[in-house]
Amino acid sequence: MRPRRGSTILGAGQIGFAGRFRAPRLRPLVYQFVLAAALGVVAWYLVSTAAQNLLDLGVAAGFGFLSREAGFAIGETTLLSYSAADTYLRAIAVGFLNTLRVATLAILFATLLGVAIGLARLSANWLLAKGAAGYVELLRNVPLVVQLFFWYSVITEILPAPADAMRPVPGVFLSNRGVVFPMLELTAPDRWLFALAAGVVVLAVLWIGRSLRLPEIARRQSLAGAATLATAAGGALLLLLATRKSIKLDYPVFGGFDFAGGGSLSPEFTALFLGLTLYTAAFIAEIVRAGILSVDRGQFEAGYSLGLTERQVMRFIVLPQALRLIVPPVTSQYLNCTKNSSLAVAIGYPDLVSVANTTINQTGQAIEGLAIIMIVYLSISLAISAAMNAYNRRVVLRGNSR
Repeated sequence: MRPRRGSTILGAGQIGFAGRFRAPRLRPLVYQFVLAAALGVVAWYLVSTAAQNLLDLGVAAGFGFLSREAGFAIGETTLLSYSAADTYLRAIAVGFLNTLRVATLAILFATLLGVAIGLARLSANWLLAKGAAGYVELLRNVPLVVQLFFWYSVITEILPAPADAMRPVPGVFLSNRGVVFPMLELTAPDRWLFALAAGVVVLAVLWIGRSLRLPEIARRQSLAGAATLATAAGGALLLLLATRKSIKLDYPVFGGFDFAGGGSLSPEFTALFLGLTLYTAAFIAEIVRAGILSVDRGQFEAGYSLGLTERQVMRFIVLPQALRLIVPPVTSQYLNCTKNSSLAVAIGYPDLVSVANTTINQTGQAIEGLAIIMIVYLSISLAISAAMNAYNRRVVLRGNSR
């Protein structure tokens, strides 16, 4: 058949290239490569332009300032000693640990409180359900920074002075200087060893709980590994006891104008912890309530028909099914809680953002300081997401296998 006038006959090589480019797998790769190359060029242009402008202004660039002496004090330190003669790197590490400390505790207590309030909202007790609903509506609709200012004002303005401190339980004192409580007398190395042993114990408990759901042979092997971890934790605790002549509680004692001894929580930390915990718990409560309501009512009736109590039905039937819907949005709340801890700068708590701001003001290297903040928060968020996604996959697989 003769080709039509104006048409072009493609060679075998041309046909092959065109066909390969139109292939469903090759064409997306080409587009992605072009997009990545374009983004790389834009990033190179921005970085090179910023570096040249800083050079023209005589501003130092790079992270060499981290090895210089910081020259400023930090009011609170966690697991890491610090003085004004230490480097900027150590100061930022202290700020990071302070952020990690308050975020971890807030996530833990917000989860417990949120689950309790979510269940309370579904209670048949009218007063309990309406009280929980009022808590959720109030806390969710007031900006977090306003709540932080409120709690900080309550602690510093309403609570009495140390001389007239409140004593809710023996050994614990509440005043406008914060919370003071008894604490074990441990040196810095002892604290690290104790924290490591406690972490191993928690890991062993989680391992044992996972092992009980495995088949018999795999269960024995897994329990053997958990026993090894528990033995290691016990050995670490014995080592701690052996290196100390006596371990006792250090009780706070009032003298002069403040308490001496024991452990303490500053007004800034206490206000930030309360604000993050109560605010995040309000959102988690709604997630828990929605997850439970998503379970078909027939599941409740089936549990009751088997003779289970309301608590047993909730624990063994409803919550395992609701978790598949609860975990993903709760993960988002964990991330929000961690990022919201950056509001600590508003009430003077020395978290990562506060320390980094002081570093930027002293060194003038704003780009590097902000980059450190972004990288740290990104790393924390990715770690939380990875842990929660792993747990979510286990919950989903467990639910699908039934």
